[in-house]
Amino acid sequence: MGLPEISIIFSSLSVSAIQRSQRGIVALILKDDTGKSFTTKEYRSISDIDATDWSATNLDYIKKAFLGVPSKIIVERLPTTATDYKSALTRLAGKRWDYLAVPGIVAADVPDIATQLKMWRDVNKKKFKAVLPNSTPDHEGIIDFTTEGIVVGSKTYSASEYTARIAGILAGLPLTRSATFYELPEVEAIAESETPDADIDAGKLILINDGEKIKIARGVNSLTTTTPTKGPDFKKIKIIEGHDLVKEDITRTFNDEYVGKVNNSYDNQVLFIIAINSYLRGLRGTILDPAADNAFGVDVDAQRQAWESIGKDTSTWDDQKVKERTFESKVFLMGDNVKFVDAVEDLKMKISV
Repeated sequence: MGLPEISIIFSSLSVSAIQRSQRGIVALILKDDTGKSFTTKEYRSISDIDATDWSATNLDYIKKAFLGVPSKIIVERLPTTATDYKSALTRLAGKRWDYLAVPGIVAADVPDIATQLKMWRDVNKKKFKAVLPNSTPDHEGIIDFTTEGIVVGSKTYSASEYTARIAGILAGLPLTRSATFYELPEVEAIAESETPDADIDAGKLILINDGEKIKIARGVNSLTTTTPTKGPDFKKIKIIEGHDLVKEDITRTFNDEYVGKVNNSYDNQVLFIIAINSYLRGLRGTILDPAADNAFGVDVDAQRQAWESIGKDTSTWDDQKVKERTFESKVFLMGDNVKFVDAVEDLKMKISV
């Protein structure tokens, strides 16, 4: 399959981007004592569940996750005697999912899950994210859910127990809206934060009571430390979702349709870049800011450094020559002014009388 088909694939991906964004996959890890021998179950709806497979508590967690309408829930089962979550995490590592929750996890086990999630994202370049209770991971891939005393009917849930519900919400949200002010109609009361603004600034996802409804205060992840490469927009769940979708679409198409099938010539790189930029144009106004450039090209500095690293003097090469001199099997690309569009969340209004 050659490069023209890549353009068709990218076009299809851009058209379906919003639809795909609202059908994410939830992964749950549950400790269960029903005596069943299976380790993994996958469900696409509540009707798929055999209630005898799970304890009443775990069945409730799965049903709570489905309230957010994810496309699928993957449940990794562990015995209640398990002292850690390693085997379940190992099974999840090779699967495709979006948001992980471990409802009922105790505080002592949260850092291990957070560390694994960071490794998956930062080292393995996975798009995995996790909803963890009362943690301070300072990472865009981890949502720190901290609201306690969540009253639903006759039961009161802790933050840990309600992470499955939050993961289901985030997996089911389209990229046309954020989690901010998302209503949880089943929740009757919560232990309200005394300092909601400070909590949000500290990277905590909390629920608030506006006097009529219980809803998510603001769709933030746990990132609080910004850098030149991770600016303030990286704190928003919606923005990171957009990042992950675009990176996965480009990477998967490259791996499936380009690697090993096309010679690494400059002309072929240009055709691939044109296809990417056409895909990005299809995302303008919904996922990408139409006022930004949102364009990819050859990363001239990286390609020049690659040649220099093997002893080639490139001091006489202009940028165009660097672009034309492809390096071994590598393709160096860079996005220029790619800006993801956020949702409307704040209003500042002056009235003169």
